[in-house]
Order: sequence, then C-alpha cells, then structure tokens
Amino acid sequence: MTKKNKANGSSIQKRLIPTYIFLIIVSFISVFPLYWMFAAATNNTVDVARGKITFGTYALQNFKTLTAAQDLGRGMSNSFLYATVETLAALFICSLAGFGFELYHDKHKDRLFDVLLLAMMVPQVATMIPLFKMMSHMKLLNTVWAFVLPAISTPFLIMMFRQNSRSFPIDIMEAARIDGCSEIGIFFKMFLPVMKSTYAAAAVITFMNAWNAYLWPKVVMSDKTGKSQTMPMLIANLSNGYKVDYGELMMGVLFCSIPTMIVFFVLQKQFAEGITGAVK
Repeated sequence: MTKKNKANGSSIQKRLIPTYIFLIIVSFISVFPLYWMFAAATNNTVDVARGKITFGTYALQNFKTLTAAQDLGRGMSNSFLYATVETLAALFICSLAGFGFELYHDKHKDRLFDVLLLAMMVPQVATMIPLFKMMSHMKLLNTVWAFVLPAISTPFLIMMFRQNSRSFPIDIMEAARIDGCSEIGIFFKMFLPVMKSTYAAAAVITFMNAWNAYLWPKVVMSDKTGKSQTMPMLIANLSNGYKVDYGELMMGVLFCSIPTMIVFFVLQKQFAEGITGAVK
C-alpha cells in the first residue's frame, strides 16, 4: 500500500469518528432502559425509587414475593398459548389472503383490498364493544378463541404479504400448473418456502403484539379466579393498591419481556429480510 493510500484511509477514518461517536451514544441510549430493567429487578423498592442503576442482591427475594403474590406460571403459560395460537392462525390466514390478492388479480378483489386498507384507519376501541357482544353471544368469553379470533386477520399483515408476494416468481407457478400441481399445492409447496423471511417478520410482529396485548384481554378475560389472565394483566395487578413494590414489579416486567426478546433475537436476521421484502 502506497503512502497516498494510507493517507486517504487515515483521512476517511478521521472523518468517520463523529459518526462512530454518535452511533455509540444512540446505542447506549437504546440499550440503557433494558439494562436498567435487569438492574432494577435485583434491587428493593427503595433503591429502585432512588434511581439506583447498579445490580443489587434482592433478585431472589423479589422473585419469591412475585410468585407469592401472583400465579406467574399460569400467566406465562396463558400468554404463551394465546400468542402462539394467534401467531400461527394469523400467519396462515393473512399469507393466504396476501397470496390470493396479489397473484390472482381482478377488479373486484382490488376494490375489496381497498376496503381492507380503509379498515386500518378504524381504531381498535371503536370495534371493541361490537366484538365483545359477538364473543359473548357465541359464549367464547374467557377462552383462547375470544383472544385470538379478532386478530387472526389483520389488514397490516395481509398488505405485508401482498407487497412481498410481488417478488414471487410467476414462472414457477406456471411451470407447476403445467406439471399438474393444484393452487393449494403451489401455496404450500412453493409460496410458503420461498416467503419464509416474510413469515418470520410477520411472526415476530404478531407474537409481540399478542404477548403485549392488555386492553382486549382485560375486556374478554373477566374470570375473577384469574385462571385466564395474561402477563400484562399480571403486571397491572402488581401496580394496583396504595403501595407498590417496585422490585417485585420490575421482576414481573423482566419475566414478561424475556420471551419477546428471545423471539426477536432468534429471528432478527429473517425479520430484517422480511421487512425489506427479500425473497430467496
């Protein structure tokens, strides 16, 4: 390497120093709340209220207090069951709808899709009372179906699958039809494997939304015994009353956050590819 090239490389590195400093600061700001959550879960309520940011020695005590006050195992199992069922159902239905809307065009389907997009502008609270009456009429309150059914077909996921389906090679479909493959076979044998990054991104979004849902489960899961409560409902119970144990509360928040963190870190590569519309 010549002296001129070395000088150019050194000059570029110096110009990038402010960028690196900015990225380090932004990364620290982004990660600090996560760190503080872990640290607060190991401190008592006095230290948390004082803003202590170092790890303490009360993790085991906070965990014992949490499990004594709330049924942590039931809350975790309920949330996992509801979120998993909703994710699987939403992926199948929304991907099938996106596949149909994009690869089988006609003017009536396009108009229906426009109506579907308009539904994205309707706030959830506007549909909550009609949905509650429907669930009550069908005797589905306090069941997994009351949680899942309103969310298994969302306009956002359908639009996401339709947009990413535009990268799906049409020639493969035509070749499969010549070989005698049915339309359902094309969907399961070709579309689904090719669009796996989109499925991963949709799975992360759906699972996180289902796991963190609070308002709708609070409305339809009205069982006084608490057998159907989810983790967000459990966390809300910890903050009720005249005195809040912040150590116990942060321990509950930590347990509530771990599953979504695991799902995201496992699928983060596929999530990035699916959001950008990558098709392999």
